[in-house]
Amino acid sequence: MSSNIMIYILVSALVSFGVRVLPLTLIRKKIENRFLRSFLYYVPYVTLAVMTFPAIIEAAQEPIAGIVALAVGIVLSWLGAGLFPVAVCCCISVFAVQYILTLF
Repeated sequence: MSSNIMIYILVSALVSFGVRVLPLTLIRKKIENRFLRSFLYYVPYVTLAVMTFPAIIEAAQEPIAGIVALAVGIVLSWLGAGLFPVAVCCCISVFAVQYILTLF
């Protein structure tokens, strides 16, 4: 049983190492392709969004409260509010929605 675990660890280490090292060794010159440069530019943002959005919705007891908080955060951010006011307003909106839902 422990030999299987060691194989799993070795394979995951090799894959992780390959993903990090291969681009550095294979791509030596500046990337000229406009599409590929644009794609690589947005990869970190998409990765962060994919990890964050489900957590926002599932963090509250009721998914609707998370969705409302997400909408409040997007609107306030779009209007130029800072990180702290957006976070406070999102927390207040989750509290308010969950409180209203407990009344019904």
